[in-house]
Amino acid sequence: MSKSSGPPPIVFILILLALLGGGWWFFSKRDTGSLPVTTAPAPNSIPAGNINTAPAPNSIPAGTNIRIDGSTSMVTINENIKAGFSSQYPGVNVNTAARGTDAGIQALLSGQIDIAAISRPLTPTEKAQGLVETPIAIDAIAIVVGRNNPFNGNLTRQQVSDIFQGKINTWSAVNGSGGTIKVINRPSISGTYKTFQELVLNGGNFGTGANITSLPTDGSTILFQALGNDGIGYATYAQARGQSTVRVIPIDGLNPDSPAYPYTRQLYYAYKNPARTEVQQFMNYVTSPAGQQALAR
Repeated sequence: MSKSSGPPPIVFILILLALLGGGWWFFSKRDTGSLPVTTAPAPNSIPAGNINTAPAPNSIPAGTNIRIDGSTSMVTINENIKAGFSSQYPGVNVNTAARGTDAGIQALLSGQIDIAAISRPLTPTEKAQGLVETPIAIDAIAIVVGRNNPFNGNLTRQQVSDIFQGKINTWSAVNGSGGTIKVINRPSISGTYKTFQELVLNGGNFGTGANITSLPTDGSTILFQALGNDGIGYATYAQARGQSTVRVIPIDGLNPDSPAYPYTRQLYYAYKNPARTEVQQFMNYVTSPAGQQALAR
């Protein structure tokens, strides 16, 4: 008998290809089907899984106290949130004050309050001290004059910048009826001051001429009262639009309620991390649909 020569080489080649193909199929299926696919979370000022990701609580114990202080520009927002929160959770107490953004942050750091209402982002130094910010609303900064100011025109962004930097100091230079422009500025501790400096002056300095007055304390009411018939200033639109003593000046033909209006900013609530249970519950309410509806009233 002759010896068998065994299977031809083509058989071994086919077996090898089958094994390679099956291995590819196995590993590709395991990578795409068996293991979860992870993606990086979208950028957010709140760490993943923190308090603005949960729905509003079903109930909050009566007697819960929340203390808020901060931006004078957020008085209306604070009061609206307080009304909505107290209505939905009877027996809770929300105490609000408005001593300015910087004062609110200092009170938060020292444990005097639970929430700081701030009209600017936290600085890296403030974040390093354990503070976290939550965006809660978009607001516009309105350019305002007194109700009886004879100027009824429109200003360009460049004109506004030049007025507050002292480069333009008469109403006739902006097609007004003449006379000196009295510029009413907020104190440098104001969050609105700092936002205005970035948004309107592109980080430049305010003017220091004789026609420019800086208020000793921050507040929209005191600014409105100081305008008179020849003054100009700036305030959050949420407060300016409801006033009978001031008028809002269009910028490049746009009013602050226009989506294209140039001077808009983010408003925040800040808290100290880790947040206490009642602070978590309050922030969950604020960022819930019910809280956002209350905020917009």
